[in-house]
Amino acid sequence: MSSKILIVEDDNTFGVILKKWFERNNFDVSVRSTLDDAKKDLLKIDFKLILTDLRLPDGDGIMLLTWIKERNISAPVIIMTSYGEVQSAVAAIKLGAFDYMEKPINPDILRAKIDEALNHKPLLSVSKEEIKSEANIVYGKSSQSKQMYEHIELVAPTHLSVLIRGESGTGKESTARMIHDRSLRKDAPFVAVDCGSLSKELAPSELFGHLKGSFTSAFADKKGVFEQAEGGTVFLDEVGNLSYDVQVQLLRAIQELKIRPVGSATDIKVDVRMIVATNENLETAISEGRFREDLYHRLNEFTLTVPPLRERGEDIMLFANSFLANANKELNRNVEQFSSDSILVLKQYHWPGNLRELRNVIRRTVLFTKGTEITPDLFPDFMHAPLQIEKVSLSPSNEQEQIEKALKIAKGNKTKAASLLNIDRKTLYNKMHQYGMEI
Repeated sequence: MSSKILIVEDDNTFGVILKKWFERNNFDVSVRSTLDDAKKDLLKIDFKLILTDLRLPDGDGIMLLTWIKERNISAPVIIMTSYGEVQSAVAAIKLGAFDYMEKPINPDILRAKIDEALNHKPLLSVSKEEIKSEANIVYGKSSQSKQMYEHIELVAPTHLSVLIRGESGTGKESTARMIHDRSLRKDAPFVAVDCGSLSKELAPSELFGHLKGSFTSAFADKKGVFEQAEGGTVFLDEVGNLSYDVQVQLLRAIQELKIRPVGSATDIKVDVRMIVATNENLETAISEGRFREDLYHRLNEFTLTVPPLRERGEDIMLFANSFLANANKELNRNVEQFSSDSILVLKQYHWPGNLRELRNVIRRTVLFTKGTEITPDLFPDFMHAPLQIEKVSLSPSNEQEQIEKALKIAKGNKTKAASLLNIDRKTLYNKMHQYGMEI
């Protein structure tokens, strides 16, 4: 037998099918049906890979992922998810999962993802200096980028809380890390949380911790984000997604520099710097009663805006060439350059997904490039026919109608539809779910 693999799956029939497939492919595999049993195995056995269902009887795959990270277990985690739960799986990737797979599982895709995961160099083996150098490969040279860097250098050494504004995919977390790395807290932890992935029920535990037995799936004491980041920086992405009750607790933590874990009767003193990010208008959220104004002012001691990629055209090829080099290394390719026509396409496209979309396009294109030069025909079809229409105005009185209109114009492409509606894709999915529309 070769690498030892743990499968966490509560569907016994599916678990047996997976176990037989792995054994036929010469893997040593264990199957567990609950978080509790999986944790017991992980404390005793050095697994090389973990596959976990998103939904389990005593919790979910994200809770297991968080537990694994807290114990510095280096095995990559692949999330298995049912149709319609892809957003949750993507949230898990933001929290450190290696990848996700939708059920029913395709054996060829499963084999490819396993090979990729087992050959992946764990992040824990990379030094802090290497992480910093990889994260700071490219700096934009446009006037908008230079102004942003000037603001980062200005605010980083202070103790001010920072609100980072910017569209989805612009690199708000990278910007927060740049602030932390230039601050007086740079040698202390930087802990990032995607508030969009936190349910109302789990958010207090994730942020402030809990005691064993404080709720059904609290099998052990847990340190929250504020304790984990002691002396360093807490970064809350999409802070506008926090429920009103959690906003009250967050305000208290910032004002009094103390937290109270779920189930505890005593407070814990904390010393952290707050950096938060949003791609929505918090002022509007305040006027609609969804966000506390006093918390807003506590978090917004300094505002920093990350410009969208379409507004810094001078930087597009800088980032594109950097992503090309990374993709060559990752995919073991030797693509040398972009043709002059492909450069023109890259510069003319409107990039609604910003740097994240550019990176994904470059990786995909490198994968399909047979020679050493990228040509326009290798780009996705949607890049050759950008929408030449005005944005749709999304008003509360006819939201569903306008969403349907945008989806029709965008021919079902949700990224384009979200761009037309001037909202991010996550918001579009939430609104479609709200109106019972097929996602």
